Parts: sequence; C-alpha cells; structure tokens
Amino acid sequence: MKFLFNKIYILAAVIGMFCWTSCNIDEIPNPNETVLEEILEDATPSELQTVITGIESLMGQEMGFYYDVTSIIGRDYWFFTGSDPRYTGELLGRENSQLDNAGFYGTRPYFGRYRTVKNCNILLEAVANAAPGLSDQDIRGYTGFAKTIQAYELLLVLNLQYQNGIRLDVADVENLGAFVTYDEALAGIASLLDGGAADLSNANFRFSLSEGFDGFNSPASFRQFNRAIAARVAIYQDNKTAARAALAESFMDMTGLKNMGPALYFSVAGGEASNPVFRPTNQADAIIAHPSFVSALDAADARKDKIALRDTPLTLDGLTGDHDVVIYKSLADNVPLIRNEELWLISAEANIGHDNAQAELMLNLTRIENGLAAYSGGTSDDELVDEMLHQRWLSLWGEGHRWVDMRRYGRLGELPLDRADDDVWEQMPRPVTEN
Repeated sequence: MKFLFNKIYILAAVIGMFCWTSCNIDEIPNPNETVLEEILEDATPSELQTVITGIESLMGQEMGFYYDVTSIIGRDYWFFTGSDPRYTGELLGRENSQLDNAGFYGTRPYFGRYRTVKNCNILLEAVANAAPGLSDQDIRGYTGFAKTIQAYELLLVLNLQYQNGIRLDVADVENLGAFVTYDEALAGIASLLDGGAADLSNANFRFSLSEGFDGFNSPASFRQFNRAIAARVAIYQDNKTAARAALAESFMDMTGLKNMGPALYFSVAGGEASNPVFRPTNQADAIIAHPSFVSALDAADARKDKIALRDTPLTLDGLTGDHDVVIYKSLADNVPLIRNEELWLISAEANIGHDNAQAELMLNLTRIENGLAAYSGGTSDDELVDEMLHQRWLSLWGEGHRWVDMRRYGRLGELPLDRADDDVWEQMPRPVTEN
C-alpha cells in the first residue's frame, strides 16, 4: 500500500524545524504550539503515528547534501554546476581555500540530521506521557524505534564532524549537552543502539512505517536493522569482536540479495518527497563520476551499472569527466540506509586478523556477486585490508563511505588530487552557530 507523506504527516517535520533551527535556539512563535502540546500530553496512537511519519520524512530531507559532501571530498564524484563554484572549489580544497562554517554544504546536512533527532526526542517524551491504553510492549516499540533512528542520524553527523565531536544530549534545547569527542560519540551512539535493541527485544509496533522499511517493519526485523548499524559503529571503533557479534544478530544473509535492507522512501506522487540524489544524464549541471572509479572497474564488473557514458565529456574548473552517476535511476528510487552487501564487507573487515579465511570468503561473496573471479591475491592482514577497502570503494561508491573509510585507515593522502592546488579535507567545520 502506498505510504503518503502528505501535509498531515509532515506536521511532525514542521514541529522539528520550529524546535531545532540551530543549537542556539531563539524564541520563535510556534503556530503549532497547541498541536505540539497535545502530542506531548495524552498522545493517542494516531498522534504518535504522525510523529513517526514526520521522522521518516525528516530523515530524507537534506540527505542529498550529505551524500554530495561525502562523495565529493571522498573523490567518488564531482558536482558540475555553473550556479555554485564551491562544489568544484572549496569542497575539493582548491587554492588553499577554507571550508565555510556557515556554508550550506555543512550546515544543511548537520542541522537536517539534528532535526530528526529532535523529533525522536518529541516521540520519546510523548510516549512517556501518552494517553492510557499503551502496553509496555507498545511503549518499547516506540522507544526502540526512536533510539535506533537517533543513533543512525547522530552517526552521520559524526561522519561529517569527526574530531570536532558532536553533541549527543540535545533533548532540552534550552540546556544542550556539551560536545563530546569522536571516540566518546561513537561509544554513546553504540550505547544508544544497545538500548534500542534491548527495547525491541520485547516490543510491539503499534505504528506503521513506509514502504522503505518493507521487511523491516516488525520489532524483530527492525532490531536486525539496529544491529546492522551497530556493526558499522563497531568497525569505526576498530572493535572487530563487537562487529562480529552485531552481525550475528543483523539481517546479513550470505545467500540474500546484495541490495536487501531498509531504505529512505521516495516517490513522485503528489505530496511526497522525491529522491534528492537522482540527476538526469547528459545535463550541463551534472554529477560526474570521478575518473579513478571508471578506470578501476573491470570489464565484467556489474558495478558498471552505477555510471553511464555521456554523449560528450563535460569540463568545468579544469576537471573533465565523461560518465554520469546513475546509482539511482529515477526520482522514485529509494535510498538505502544500509545494505546486505555492506554487511558482507563489514564481516570481511571484522574477520581480518581473526579468521582470514572467513574474511576472504566474504570478499569473494562480493566479488562473485558483482561478476568478478574469486580473489587471488595475498592473504596477509595488510593485503586483505587493501582488498577490503578496494571492494568497499567499488560496492559502496557514492553512498558516503569512501571518505570515512580512507580517513579511519589514515589513507586520505591516497585519494586522488586532480589539480595541483587541490587538497583533501579531514572533516567539515563546526557550524558557526555552534561556536
């Protein structure tokens, strides 16, 4: 059944925008104040559904900026547009430029994620004060959902900010928690996921989710999504034991489809949000695949379907490319939150140095699924890490991972520089309103 993000359901997103326009909150008259008060006190299941649907909607907002920033800095692709030179200038570190701490490319994905976190806090407060009739299992369903989504969004913020750290405690906009370090943030996110998983272990979903969560819309299956994100966090912490444990409780399936997993829902139906990362091919404003990715693909590699040869090459600011990015084929394509193939690659990484034969098996799962022969290289830890990072690049290309992966392995210097005065940023600046 089609799941409509119409004006009624967007109410929760509007509430989040009024409550969280930056971390320095000004007093803003809230025309939805009566509605918000009704949700926070004696909320009914239908009102809680409104908040949950708004949370899903907010997750998709500003995500285009997140993917563009991480993919441009990580040299997955370029964004050629005559309307804003910052995409081929500042984000590529050109001419000793500085990233703007008030620039849209940093502030919009940052505050976009925190708006989702804020709406999750509204849900948690509303559930705690809900009208009679919710069982303990119902309540745990709401809280398990909220904690999982908060953890996912906070991790994306942290990916952008890195050693700047982030705020974990933002429940009270008048008394925000302090910034914590990168390691502290990862630990806090892992703890939030563990709390969500515990709630989901004995829960009931008194609400529905969009088609993007088909197959992951029950407490048990949503918990598998929670554990998948926990595995991602664990490899960021270099805790391979925890990653393997989380994978064992995730939806990883060695015989399943590589693209299986929950996703952000998009549609071209009236009143719904469309895919913010899709761009038509052969346009003057275009997302151009970095030539290093094009040249890295074997002739038999099925991952070639992520790019399309242009009718003519495109040149801008001394950069030239001849392939458009076509990861998404239409405005109605969903955007994955995490995929089965990523879990295979997390498993490979988590087994390097522990069980290298298993690591090689998981790498071969990815290779063979994408039309390549089995891996025939060296099997030392270092050699398997090289192959794992290579396969993560090709398989997760354009999904916001390459920059993060090369950074956590201390390899940002290996990313290609296309002009003599380019550089690779380590992190985005903390937004000016946070300083």
